[in-house]
Amino acid sequence: MKHLLSLEKLPRADFENIIRDAATFKRERGQHQTRPLAGQTWAMIFSKSSTRTRVSFEVGIRELGGDVMFLNANDIQLGRGEPIKDTARVLGRMIHGAVIRTYAQRDVEEFAEFAKIPTINALTDDEHPCQVLTDIATFEELRGPIAGKVVTFIGDGACNMPVSWIFAAAKLGFELRIAAPKEFQPAAEILQRAGGKLLCTEDLKAAATGADLLYTDVWVSMGKEAEAAGRIKVLTGYQINAPLVKLAKPGALVMHCLPAYRGKEIDAETFEAHANTIFTQAENRLHTQKAILNWAVS
Repeated sequence: MKHLLSLEKLPRADFENIIRDAATFKRERGQHQTRPLAGQTWAMIFSKSSTRTRVSFEVGIRELGGDVMFLNANDIQLGRGEPIKDTARVLGRMIHGAVIRTYAQRDVEEFAEFAKIPTINALTDDEHPCQVLTDIATFEELRGPIAGKVVTFIGDGACNMPVSWIFAAAKLGFELRIAAPKEFQPAAEILQRAGGKLLCTEDLKAAATGADLLYTDVWVSMGKEAEAAGRIKVLTGYQINAPLVKLAKPGALVMHCLPAYRGKEIDAETFEAHANTIFTQAENRLHTQKAILNWAVS
């Protein structure tokens, strides 16, 4: 049985297969010869709101032949304090797979342990594996293999996105640079666990120089709203803008996992100049989710 809980635990061969299959699902959309989820019902259990993750998984499950039900925390007994393991043991006897978007990484892991059905981490505070798989699939669609390239993440380097990038870099052999204030850099323990070619620095210009991809995310992630003022104060200046893009390689890609707050992590002019890449990245959530679902049941 397969689960996608963390990129740290995903074997390199599976990593590469999902990225390859995402391209196939995109190319063959509407012409699928098989329906790997036919006769299956999958639950989407979301404690955090979503646009791209929810829509891409719901459409993807249906296009692969399955049925889908959407459950937020208030729809089920989790919202009234039922333990995760009890909910998991009930649902595991009724459904065929689960896509979970929540706060604690342990909740997803515990669900997978007790439900004994394929379980996909659609975002936790620790990691966002589906997004980074999509991002790499998008890079390779537009620029070829990511191995040997330089990816620069700018902003909150301790949130779930850069952590998933850290594990991806070690698996796929590209250099990852994280430009962030000292208090927003990833934990040393994570860097040591991952290995690979990694650089964490406060020097934004040095991190961007010669990069193949400049990447950013919101400064205030879901669940961090109470810290907004302090975060914005410290992170101001860690922005993708035209002068920074000029330091990267000619033709470097600019990506954002959305939603974007123009004037903060990226300026409006740069966002619009790279909008085609950013919305191709968003579209590719669908194709990559289908590849993940197909992998989970194969």
